[in-house]
Amino acid sequence: MLSKKTKYGLKALTYLALQSKREPVQISEIAEHENISQKFLESILLTLRNTGFLGSKKGKGGGYYLLKDPSEIHMTTVIRVLEGPIAMVPCVSLNFYEKCDDCPDENKCAVHKLMLQVRDSVLEVYRNNTLADLISE
Repeated sequence: MLSKKTKYGLKALTYLALQSKREPVQISEIAEHENISQKFLESILLTLRNTGFLGSKKGKGGGYYLLKDPSEIHMTTVIRVLEGPIAMVPCVSLNFYEKCDDCPDENKCAVHKLMLQVRDSVLEVYRNNTLADLISE
């Protein structure tokens, strides 16, 4: 299940991508428009800024803005930054692999085989979508 952090992060990125000018947008505006707690949103936007998706400007006229074109912001990266591993179990994770303690042989494990298919399907969707795709009509 997608966490609220990731859902709100996607909503905030979408809101910023829909702005006609790449000027800073105040947190309060995004929070009000997207119905997100401002305090929670601050944390999410800080994470997105620290990972290179957003820039910020302090003071009057300050706020957050996209650093990249929406077509350059891939969902695989956004999801990994906000959600963590895409795989549902660690034994199929591409970036966070861990062997399962209760599984003597991954090659014979039915759960492992199923979760590989789930991971690959989800990755296909994320890889083929950018922020630009989310805002296109």
